[in-house]
Amino acid sequence: MPDPLFILVIILAVGFAIVNGFNDAANAIATVIGTRVLSPLRAIAMAAILNFAGAATGLAVAMTIGKGIIDPTLLGYDIMIAGLVAVIIWGIVATRLGLPVSITHSFIAGLVGAGIAAAGTVAIVWETFGRVLSSVAIAPALGFAAGLLLMVALMWILRRTAPLRVEGIFSRLQILSAAFMAYSHGKNDGQMPIGIIAMALMIHTGADFHIPLLVIALSATAISLGTAFGGWRVIRTVGTRITALRPVHGFAAESTAAAVIEVASALGIPVSTTHCISSSIMGVGATKRLSAVRWGVAGNIILVWLLTFPICGLIGWLLASLF
Repeated sequence: MPDPLFILVIILAVGFAIVNGFNDAANAIATVIGTRVLSPLRAIAMAAILNFAGAATGLAVAMTIGKGIIDPTLLGYDIMIAGLVAVIIWGIVATRLGLPVSITHSFIAGLVGAGIAAAGTVAIVWETFGRVLSSVAIAPALGFAAGLLLMVALMWILRRTAPLRVEGIFSRLQILSAAFMAYSHGKNDGQMPIGIIAMALMIHTGADFHIPLLVIALSATAISLGTAFGGWRVIRTVGTRITALRPVHGFAAESTAAAVIEVASALGIPVSTTHCISSSIMGVGATKRLSAVRWGVAGNIILVWLLTFPICGLIGWLLASLF
């Protein structure tokens, strides 16, 4: 008879994956919807399929989550459950408010808070956690700079091209960049539930950390299901409220954000796809003029990013203390 806590962790991990896809659907498709290149339903269908493909390839991030944040010898179901409940609560609240948050960082913060409550600071693998914390600043900075530079380069290359021709070319190219963004999202964020379920299997069986194919399929399906539902309020925030976008802007933002995420995935670093795409959009918008970016909206988004770690860490700490 399987341990009821093991079953609960699997259920919560699937719920986490769905919330991840639900909120982070905006990361891959907000710009392609905002520029009206694809209808919302077609964009979400494409994102769901490519999220699945990304989640099913490359396991470096899953390995980091599974045994790189909390010392495996101190890991228990109480820590995992507290971390998962923390991110599900924060993800649902943020989605309801239309706020693009980092589901990745929400879970890591909840896990760290729970680990400290259950076993003290020795439970945390500080080297890996430090890399994650550094990515909070580095990834958005790279996204902003890369988006700005690519957009400046495109403006120079296309300076003698008729606007209608530019619109036609990038209406097609933006579909490819949105697909790349969706794939990279699955390859980074999609690895999170894979690592979580593999952690639960390690505790349940007492075997070494490993990732069965069935776990990959379950996690990839769950995150695709969440993406298929779509976080419409988040999509509107990212796709239309930060700055006005045309297809060429959407292409530049998605391409640069996806490239940053791909590099992080290859290095096994869990980064925020939300941070990457939002900052890339800000960088692209700033090429028109600084006032083209709605800095009030951008400031609210950044404030939520900064609040994610303390809020989720506190929720995880409180829940693990209760357990």
